[in-house]
Amino acid sequence: MPSTDELAFLDALDQAKLVRSKEIKPIELVDAAIERIERVNPVLNAVVAEMFDSAREMTSGPLSDGPFSGVPFLMKDFLAEYAGVPFTESSRFLSGYIPDRDTELVTRYKQAGLITVGKTNLPEFAIGATTEPELFGPTRNPWDTERTTGGSSGGAAAAVASGMVPMAHGNDAGGSIRIPAACCGVFGLKPSRARNPLGPYYGEAFSGIVAEHALTRSVRDSAALLDATAGPDLGDPYPAYLQERPYLDEVGADPGKLRIAFATRSPLGVESAPDCVAAVRDVAGLCEELGHVVVEDAPTFDGEVLWQSFTRLIAVGTAAGIAGWAQRLGKKPTADQIEPFIWALIKKGGEITAPEYLNVVQDMHRISREIAPFFADYDLWLTPTLGKPPVPLGTFSFTPGGDPFELRRRLSDFAPYTYLSNATGQPSMSMPLYWNEDDLPIGVHFNGRLGDEATLFRIAAQLESARPWADRRPPVSA
Repeated sequence: MPSTDELAFLDALDQAKLVRSKEIKPIELVDAAIERIERVNPVLNAVVAEMFDSAREMTSGPLSDGPFSGVPFLMKDFLAEYAGVPFTESSRFLSGYIPDRDTELVTRYKQAGLITVGKTNLPEFAIGATTEPELFGPTRNPWDTERTTGGSSGGAAAAVASGMVPMAHGNDAGGSIRIPAACCGVFGLKPSRARNPLGPYYGEAFSGIVAEHALTRSVRDSAALLDATAGPDLGDPYPAYLQERPYLDEVGADPGKLRIAFATRSPLGVESAPDCVAAVRDVAGLCEELGHVVVEDAPTFDGEVLWQSFTRLIAVGTAAGIAGWAQRLGKKPTADQIEPFIWALIKKGGEITAPEYLNVVQDMHRISREIAPFFADYDLWLTPTLGKPPVPLGTFSFTPGGDPFELRRRLSDFAPYTYLSNATGQPSMSMPLYWNEDDLPIGVHFNGRLGDEATLFRIAAQLESARPWADRRPPVSA
């Protein structure tokens, strides 16, 4: 049996292979993951709820013969509800709520053979580009514990980067998978709109900008997990474009000669920090070396209108989400139960009228149509994932009584690219292909055509092979 430390940086498919070959038992994998969590989590605060006993109990019975049978996993404490386990979304308002059923995505994770050992940290209600909730405290970046992990799936990213588990659940409404993937040096893909189910409680979330998936150590794990979970649930309002074959088959497939555009200036006209520019130009050069056609170019649209529309949608979606919880829980929220930033954002959302909201959605649809022709000319669009390297914790503090849209603007300066594909529904991914002189990961971001995760997986696997990151270890790791 490999040692605990050797297991720490095997990807999930390799761990599952050990189980299938009977070289290791599921209980041994789970116990090793628990040991790593207990050792590393006191420093990072990535895992905020333990499910150790139930995970061990699962290994004593028959497991699903899925692609990840026996592999330990972590769930983000947002959207995906696990029956019998407290669910908080990092908010005091949800204190005491325990789901009585699994959401569809959790069911599919179980069918894939995954064993959930705990829940990961996130900002309250998953709103924000840093993981510093009042309820659980900040998650720290394993590359520099004074810096952010990003958000909102910051706990998941820190757990994977530090070797607690090989992959962890995340979701993404404006970059919440890709921002922490960039900050923590792991792979993060946001699938196309409606690729993964949100049922039974949601048909779509925040007018279709929310996507479910995961943060992984390897490209192939992300592909195989998406194969296990993708597809509509009964009653879903709309499906994603059909995939032609399993995504795992795309990993290692020849991507052909792709046309790739790249840019380092944000849709709001702001040039990215030098390290982020260097990362994009370096990866653009690598893509050229691999035989692709690379051109400096960007889609043309009104970035300010998109930002204004997206920010108002987030405000309305937050207000609606809290109202939905109030109805489910049978109680009204009070200011002492919700953080000042979210409370102020709820107030902003409540001031936006229904006609204004519908016009916001139409503005985003119009901009999506303006962007679509760009992807008739190019297969992929490459940008930095972030406008800056991971910033110090506390950078995005909010003063009670302040303007939440002003904080949203500062957050968009940090993450100026990721929300575009949430608005359009396109698949996109952050890849850990570059580290700066401070040994901090600097993510690069690829957007693909709507429904075309296949091309993303092909180019991702090619770049992973050309510039592997699997042997990189952060200072805080298992």
